[in-house]
Amino acid sequence: MKLNDLNNIAEPLESTTTMPVLFLGHGSPMHAIKDDEIVQGFRTVSALIERPNAILCISAHWETRGTMVTAMEAPVTIHDFYGFPKELYEIHYPAPGSPDLAKHTRELITKTEVHLDDKWGLDHGAWTVLRHMYPKADIPVIQLSLDSTQGPKYHYELAGELRALRQKGILIVGSGNLVHNLELIAWDKLDQNYAYEWAEEASTRMKKYILDGNHQKLIDYSKLGKAFRLAIPTPEHYLPLLYALALMDGKDEITLFNDQPVGGSLSMTSVKIG
Repeated sequence: MKLNDLNNIAEPLESTTTMPVLFLGHGSPMHAIKDDEIVQGFRTVSALIERPNAILCISAHWETRGTMVTAMEAPVTIHDFYGFPKELYEIHYPAPGSPDLAKHTRELITKTEVHLDDKWGLDHGAWTVLRHMYPKADIPVIQLSLDSTQGPKYHYELAGELRALRQKGILIVGSGNLVHNLELIAWDKLDQNYAYEWAEEASTRMKKYILDGNHQKLIDYSKLGKAFRLAIPTPEHYLPLLYALALMDGKDEITLFNDQPVGGSLSMTSVKIG
């Protein structure tokens, strides 16, 4: 896709529909090779969305100092996990990149300098879900990194600068988990819809704030008590939610799907905006 193609795309989309935004609870890399209820949820939501011209993914698994965007023609599939079955490491998701979309994204962001990256690729926060949604891997995909030196308000404000991409056929996907505490996971309950009390409390409150449009509460999650501290011990899996929420407009409807806990301390809850 060329940059002038993006400009040509804008006019017809503005006169028809605005692309939705997704937050996807990606969970374990094993979902890449499963065919379970969660995977069916990814497939179903993609069927409800007009085919995008390209995808911009903000994944929990690409943290950097400063903000970067992948700008290579052919991003590699990154197997950024250990101790899983050989079958998982043999999967490749050969979606093309889009250097022109990367440059356009950089130009949209004024809050900070965005650096073009030619080394990263697609990590498992991106490809393990996209391979179910778009199995032909024929839609260009770029990733935007999470600046690990910045707080939630900064990320929310930066994300808002990407809103124009929704009018150009770009599907923006935040990939993480609302509740994500691997230190406290109940490994014997990974195949059960099971949540600790604190995880259930945090998840319930998060979903209420999402549905009520109370973004300030979600930005200030560190002030919301013990359940939230346990649910979000580190911010990287939570911040992609803020990217998705920042892209809302007043006409968007919110739909929750894959709304189930896993292993006590994980939530697969996903959000469709628009």
